[in-house]
Amino acid sequence: MSKVLQVTLGLITSIGGFLEIGSVITAAQAGAAFGYKLLWAILLGTLCLVFLVEMSGRLAAVSKHTIVEATRARFGFPFFFIVTIGMGIVAFLVLIAELGGIGLSLQILTGIGFSWWAVAVSIVVWLLMWRGTFSLIENGASLLGLVTISFVVAAIKLHPDWGSAAHGLIPSLPGHDKTKYWFVAVSILGASISPYLMYFYSSGAVEDGWDETYIPINRIIAGIGMTFGGFLSMAVLVGAALFFQPKGIQVDKFSQAALLMTTALPKWGFFLFALSMLFACLGAALEISLAIAYFFAQGFGWNWSEDMNPSRDARFAFTYTIIILLAAVPLLFGIDPVKVTVISMALTSATLPLAIVPFLLLMNDPDYLRDQRNGWLSNTVVSIVILISFVLAIISIPLEFFGS
Repeated sequence: MSKVLQVTLGLITSIGGFLEIGSVITAAQAGAAFGYKLLWAILLGTLCLVFLVEMSGRLAAVSKHTIVEATRARFGFPFFFIVTIGMGIVAFLVLIAELGGIGLSLQILTGIGFSWWAVAVSIVVWLLMWRGTFSLIENGASLLGLVTISFVVAAIKLHPDWGSAAHGLIPSLPGHDKTKYWFVAVSILGASISPYLMYFYSSGAVEDGWDETYIPINRIIAGIGMTFGGFLSMAVLVGAALFFQPKGIQVDKFSQAALLMTTALPKWGFFLFALSMLFACLGAALEISLAIAYFFAQGFGWNWSEDMNPSRDARFAFTYTIIILLAAVPLLFGIDPVKVTVISMALTSATLPLAIVPFLLLMNDPDYLRDQRNGWLSNTVVSIVILISFVLAIISIPLEFFGS
């Protein structure tokens, strides 16, 4: 019965925790600029994430090691340190974006500018980390995040052309703004394939004491949960294609994205968007803060567990405390969270090989996985998607920034 409950909570976590400011903004920009044409990027990113999350749980269940612990042991500290720098910078930028997303949501609800919320938001996130448990972070915030299902309701009420939407699942060349098209595609892939989810997931599996009997449960959580999360992101793109594109509106600001539901849900759409983003970004901020703290604590051999009293893993608690407070500083000076989001999602794609290539080597190592090593399908799918993401990022990011 306890495993059935864990499946239920795991699915809720996946559904409620998938959508955040990165996936919403990039999907909204894609729909506004290119209609349904970039649905394939969400599908591709979701497919890759399903495989990566399943692998993360399988590694933890079989080896009793997190990804970070196994990476340092297998490849040595110098390589681990390089990965730490790359992943740490990108994850920190994403955390700034998520805290900013909470502030922008509160700005919509209260009329008070998001920069005024920076300190209060960071303190609330820190308090939840300091006083909370892993279950609270994993399940509590994600349960609140289920309000994001309202994006699906709004998209359906706008009566999309399902045939045209289906064609969008097949990659095609853009008819205009080619550089922007590929840049947005890269950003979508970065929003979908977030390495911090892997670190958080494998650490959570170890925290919950998974063993090999959890492998079937892990597949259910990864498959159904991440797929439904991708479906939510597709709903945002479809809604944006139907609302923004006919009006010629390009989504460059959070306040523009907030109009997404107003036609389909005129009475509650504006506030449902704000609440959806508030809870989704809160869940993501907690998970990212915890993932960064896990990364450093596990890599440097410190005590770590969200369920421990902070006095027993002081360096772990100190890490997330400093990270959260530092992430609030740029927001105090009014930096635009939407711009940080777009940059951080694109950089995530560019740095994916740094996180994924050693992970794939681990997943084929008999010392860690024994008879549960990757098959050819898992290796092929993830390798192809990561190669595509990296190539597109290297080509489109410089062109987009220099062109702008």
